[in-house]
Amino acid sequence: MIQLTIIKITGYGPWTLTLGSDREHRLQMLQASLYKEIQNLFSEKNCLAFPNRFDEIFVITNGLSIDDHIEIQKQLVKSFELGLSMSIGQGNTPFEASSNADKARRSNTSLSKDHHVYGLSLSKDVGLAQIIHMDVDGSTSVSEKKSPYEVSSLIITLYSEMSTFFLQRNSLTFFMGGDNFMIISSGINKDEINKFLEIVKQKYDISFNCGIGTAKTGRDAAKLATQSLDKIRELRDSGKKDTRILETTC
Repeated sequence: MIQLTIIKITGYGPWTLTLGSDREHRLQMLQASLYKEIQNLFSEKNCLAFPNRFDEIFVITNGLSIDDHIEIQKQLVKSFELGLSMSIGQGNTPFEASSNADKARRSNTSLSKDHHVYGLSLSKDVGLAQIIHMDVDGSTSVSEKKSPYEVSSLIITLYSEMSTFFLQRNSLTFFMGGDNFMIISSGINKDEINKFLEIVKQKYDISFNCGIGTAKTGRDAAKLATQSLDKIRELRDSGKKDTRILETTC
């Protein structure tokens, strides 16, 4: 079982209209600042946040209590004039956890009315988080053949392919910048990941390196996934057997 929290700006559309037409630069700075602060506050509690659009952020919150959420919510309220809600969900898969979080908010099932924290019945028996960290192999050579915008267009296409493939397996994919992607996964095995690698290789002639990390918390799982990814590069640079997928578990 995994625990996810969805943080959402409430009343965002009507609020943006109060800023007038010359508002886009202010909105972009606000969204960037909000994501930075949420990532900072949750990472201090060994969690990891993922941007989902710009008015919504997903966080792996394994091990965090309702009181922990309220503490962070109070700090966010001090820093931003926006309304923010937190919806906590648990499930056997990341998709199920996110769906349960969304159901709690839509049904107004409150865990703290004063602080706008929602959630269905929560269990303390939360298991491990698994993260798949992927990056494009040889991205420098890709950039040499294409213009910067063409590279961005390719990355968006790959993101769409990845999101669709892993959503069908109850996992959630996020673009983390550059040529990096992270997938909050659901016990996906290497054979399934290989299927995806073969698809993008055939369709786009693009190869991925893939590090997998499993741990009790989101931040630790991401750390292990990135360590696996770094190890793949080390093995390749040393001339050892070509490896595309490597897994590390704490």
